[in-house]
Amino acid sequence: MLTKEELPECPVATTVQLIGNKWKLLILRNLIYNDSQRFTDFIKSIPAISKKVLTDNLRALEEDGLVSREVFAEVPPRVEYSLTALGKTLKPVLDAMMDWGTDYKKNL
Repeated sequence: MLTKEELPECPVATTVQLIGNKWKLLILRNLIYNDSQRFTDFIKSIPAISKKVLTDNLRALEEDGLVSREVFAEVPPRVEYSLTALGKTLKPVLDAMMDWGTDYKKNL
């Protein structure tokens, strides 16, 4: 997790640093609208993402305190990702992005 000193002074820049790439936004979208997901669920719903990029972005979101990873002691092992309480606070941000994108597409 980043310290306050490592974050940009501008709040918008802070948000962009934490969720500002397309993969993180799509991962967060999945978790906001689907509660929890397994790795394969992400691969199916974000077809252009590679396994390495997905892994790297999930780890970054976990390190930043936005996503939690739960490992179930089963055979074969099952891992599920979900939003933390902090991650859930991003729902209004993604809702606004979804609304804006929908309006933009209607007006083309």
